[in-house]
Amino acid sequence: MIDFRSDTVTQPTAKMRQAMANAEVGDDVYGDDPTVNRLESMAAERFGFDSALFTSSGTQANLLALMSHCDRGDEYICGQQAHNYKFEAGGAAVLGSIQPQPLVNQADGSILLSDIEAAIKPDDIHFAKTRLLSLENTIGGKVLSQQYLADAQALAFNRRLKIHLDGARIANAAVAQQLDIGDITQYFDSVSICLSKGLCAPVGSLLLGDERFIQKARRWRKMLGGGMRQAGILAAAAEIALDEQVARLAIDHENAQYLAEQLNALDEFEVDMTQVQTNMLFAKVADQLDITRLAAGLKHNGILISPSATIRLVTHADISREDINTFIKVLKTLL
Repeated sequence: MIDFRSDTVTQPTAKMRQAMANAEVGDDVYGDDPTVNRLESMAAERFGFDSALFTSSGTQANLLALMSHCDRGDEYICGQQAHNYKFEAGGAAVLGSIQPQPLVNQADGSILLSDIEAAIKPDDIHFAKTRLLSLENTIGGKVLSQQYLADAQALAFNRRLKIHLDGARIANAAVAQQLDIGDITQYFDSVSICLSKGLCAPVGSLLLGDERFIQKARRWRKMLGGGMRQAGILAAAAEIALDEQVARLAIDHENAQYLAEQLNALDEFEVDMTQVQTNMLFAKVADQLDITRLAAGLKHNGILISPSATIRLVTHADISREDINTFIKVLKTLL
């Protein structure tokens, strides 16, 4: 199948599969897995943190971050479109008793600093305590600028807030700006990085922070059932993801641009090219088009999309330029 639904569908590379089969393992809950320990140490050093924690998913990494920064009844500020608010099943509220304060995301994905400032609660018994500012980069495929991150960090520091980054696709943000990932992580107290999206690892995310923060997160991970015994089998693939899969994201970005151009040539679709910054694009569908029926026709021809009035299409390691040409050819036939 040619699958445009998400970059979470990427398959592990042959080298990853071999590394997983031969990984040296131990019981990670006891701290005995050498491959996990090596991954966490390498990631912490590379991205400028004291410590790191290997987790089963980005959702878990974000939840651990929120629960480690905030106590019951505290509040975190985030965007209306933030993954850890909108798409992670309300975990912060349900499991952490943490109140989200979502604010409007601007067209570029940012949250106005003035909106953040206004949303911080005063020290008053009537209000939840605002403890944390949470940002996301990329968000909807869009890249937050370095200047914005610096300004947001300064605001958080001056208002005595911690600042967390949902960096599920931080590698895409770095490649798009021709930066190292560490150039982005420097602005945050904690960062989550997903390894199983565009970086092709089969499972896993990293949570980074200072030693005390990660120790607290490790305890929450155990409580939430996230202790993964011989996890070195997964960490072996994660190491390769960080070492070998970051630079090639530039190809995904080029393919997203190409796909957007091809769709814009069709009367039934409209893509705002200014919003295609990484590996993700959103195509507005003409009102008269039955997108559900079209998606069924595409599936019959071996192509997967998520039908919607505005379709999200994601390029990744398993989508080639030839696959895009096949998609456009089949799409024209069905139309």
